Amino acid sequence: MLVKWMRCTVVDRVGFERGQRKWAGLLGEPGFRAQGGGWSRTRPGVAHLFGFWESRTFYDSFMARSHDRLAAGQTGTYQDMRVRLFQYRFDVKVGFEPHFADANLLRVAHCRVHKERSEHFTLMQEKVWNPAMAGSPGMLRGVFAEAEPDNEFLVLSMWDAAAERAKYRTERVERLALRAQTDADVAAISGDVIDMEPSWTV
Repeated sequence: MLVKWMRCTVVDRVGFERGQRKWAGLLGEPGFRAQGGGWSRTRPGVAHLFGFWESRTFYDSFMARSHDRLAAGQTGTYQDMRVRLFQYRFDVKVGFEPHFADANLLRVAHCRVHKERSEHFTLMQEKVWNPAMAGSPGMLRGVFAEAEPDNEFLVLSMWDAAAERAKYRTERVERLALRAQTDADVAAISGDVIDMEPSWTV
């Protein structure tokens, strides 16, 4: 499964949201699974979107045929668009499906990992971080994905309550990071907390 992460700064919110509704046209595309996103809680005007495709082949076909027609509705409404593609590696909680309807909060972490530490980083995600997140109240599901050969990783998690995620974060993250030796693995990390916009879900 291919995971597409899009982030941009919106300069015309009304126009952007109007154009966002046109992405419902994705539903007829071969290999398309789902798309959803919302507004950054920490950066005013920043929008995040996450798309899921069966494979890179289906995605490339869509980009060559239909993308520009759907995207035309948002021309001029945003700037600084950044797009990254990642390949699914494993679930953060068992049984991941790219559904957004029951989530009201997304958490994204983007990690650039030292090349010689990528295997250890992946193992620690599986053995340390995943069980902790999966056992947290309010955590619905998540996905761990990798962009090769750049040693970049994406961790996307879906939550049903902001308060529960905050509790998980303050109580456990520092202890887990020490156990997983995160500082030794990661060259750079960035992330965001996103309030879901239900009308953007396809």
